[in-house]
Amino acid sequence: MATRILRLPLRLSTRNTAIMSRNTGLKASNIPRTTPIRTAVSTPSGAILPKPDKTPFGLIRMTVVVVPFLYVGTLISKNFAALLEEHDIFVPEDDDDDD
Repeated sequence: MATRILRLPLRLSTRNTAIMSRNTGLKASNIPRTTPIRTAVSTPSGAILPKPDKTPFGLIRMTVVVVPFLYVGTLISKNFAALLEEHDIFVPEDDDDDD
């Protein structure tokens, strides 16, 4: 019963798609019924693909990009926390720790 209710919007949407499309034939479903296959290492004909290009200095490039942005993000958050504390919007209290 529940699956029939859940399939109803799918049926209505496929009918609307078939009506609004330029093809006059009624489409049964837009959902492919094939199982996905991995073609990362081979072509559909079965040939093995060549190795992907290796980026030289990949780790160094990543470090050069990540470290400055982490530093800038840290500075922004530190300055924003100081601004909130200055305007008494968020002031941490130490007297909550006397459990």
